Amino acid sequence: MTREAIPLDQQWVPSACTLPTAEQPLRGAEFDALFAEAVQAVHRPGRTRLRLDLLFAPDNAARAAQLAARESGCCSFFTFTLTIADGALGLEVQIPEQHVKVLDALQARAEAGRAQAGPAVEGSRAGASIGSSKT
Repeated sequence: MTREAIPLDQQWVPSACTLPTAEQPLRGAEFDALFAEAVQAVHRPGRTRLRLDLLFAPDNAARAAQLAARESGCCSFFTFTLTIADGALGLEVQIPEQHVKVLDALQARAEAGRAQAGPAVEGSRAGASIGSSKT
């Protein structure tokens, strides 16, 4: 499988972000990797909320938690909630109204990463959800 880089549009990085500019593309790449390798579904339950259903695996839970913790360190306006319950893994992202464009961009990147995952990853996602009572 060949992966194409998803361009990082620095325009959506808010001025409130304290991550050094040189590190922003690296952080974007970390999010892209999580999106491409672990996201099963993307939901937008509200204007300021985004929910990602992740492939249930301890490694994905750890990656999502570490990434969320580091992102909260530089962009304190994010609220991340990692939920592990009933054989399902989810990451919810919430932001204040003034940062909706950031969440829009994050959603677009999650959807693009999921779309480029390819059939091999889709097959492993289907197998991983057997026995899950996720709806």
